[in-house]
Amino acid sequence: MNDLGHSLEKRFNELQQLNKIIQKINTGILLDDILTYAYEAFHPIIPYDRIGFSFLEDDGKVLRSRWARTEAPVMKINRGYSARMEGSSLQKIVETGQPRILNDLESYLKEHPASESTRLIVEEGMRSSLTCPLIALNKPIGFMFFSSLRPDTYQNAHVEIFMEIASHMSVIAEKSRLYERLLQLNELKNEFLGTAAHDLRSPLALILESSRMLLEGVPVPASEKQNQFLKLIRDSSKFMLMLVNDYLDISAIESGKLELLFKPIDFKELLEKNTRMNQSFAQKKNIEITLKLPEEECALVVDGRRIEQVLNNLISNAIKFSHPGGKIAVELTGGEKEVTVSVRDSGQGIAKEELDRLFLPFSRASARPTGGEESTGLGLLIAKKLVESHGGKIWAESGPSQGLVFFFSLPKDSR
Repeated sequence: MNDLGHSLEKRFNELQQLNKIIQKINTGILLDDILTYAYEAFHPIIPYDRIGFSFLEDDGKVLRSRWARTEAPVMKINRGYSARMEGSSLQKIVETGQPRILNDLESYLKEHPASESTRLIVEEGMRSSLTCPLIALNKPIGFMFFSSLRPDTYQNAHVEIFMEIASHMSVIAEKSRLYERLLQLNELKNEFLGTAAHDLRSPLALILESSRMLLEGVPVPASEKQNQFLKLIRDSSKFMLMLVNDYLDISAIESGKLELLFKPIDFKELLEKNTRMNQSFAQKKNIEITLKLPEEECALVVDGRRIEQVLNNLISNAIKFSHPGGKIAVELTGGEKEVTVSVRDSGQGIAKEELDRLFLPFSRASARPTGGEESTGLGLLIAKKLVESHGGKIWAESGPSQGLVFFFSLPKDSR
């Protein structure tokens, strides 16, 4: 009874420890990280000198190694190794869903000399193995292989605990595979957008320039109808070119290919230039832009072109949503380690619950441009990404009928 009590207590402790490990593993996302942690964590509970993870592909016809780790000096079956399932001994494990224990791999190889995977694992130094099927959503997805450098390691093994591990790892692995597939699709999307945008930018720029030249220097008087068509071509091309450029920026940022050129700049001078440039656009709606700067000098180490892009976006956004005759206030405040810029409009404002949606792609708040201006729906997202790539942050504050104010802060040295 004492022996039984000790055995049950040991078993309970093992299951309790296993549960803690599984909970920790379940918080992971990337499969390689999960399996590396699992390899280290399972050692106190179960015996092994090698763990391999393989997945079924091509409708279950092929088994491909996805991950492996061994204590042996040389690994013979690495990631990418594949074998056909038809006629293999693993086919029975898939069909029955039951694990297989081989406590003398050398003898098994003599009986099955055509088994290349067994030959390779024996050459690696393994002498016994336990193979568990991986099943997710009632469908076999692959195998988890436990191997040992010693024969008879799994002679008295509690197979239930191995199957418990395999059951949890099946779900976790499938979740990780789906996440990795999502990352691949996202990368493919970015590549497509980048290629499509590059291909579209040149002809759009040509159409835009041609329509501008025709409008400004038509050799013979154009009819009112022709002018309407030319303006439509010009305005549509301008919007499409803006959209293409925004797509290119998003593609570069999300793929990690955005290159920033950090160098010292006079930030007050950049603000003055940018405000002056946008004032000409604001005059069309009789909107006044004011700029408030601190007396002390303000030198930053940033990519000036990209920060100017952020400013342009915020100020042009304020112009779009301000009523004719309104005011826009731009202000710079300095700190010891960072500076903050605010852009306040005199528009309609939005409800506080809508603020979180402002920086999402293609999001639209309840407020609408007061002059019918068009928007790609990507500008604020790009501004957010650019500010964050400099180690800064961007946010907005508003209330209905109170206008909208955007803030962004930047460290004085963003490198």
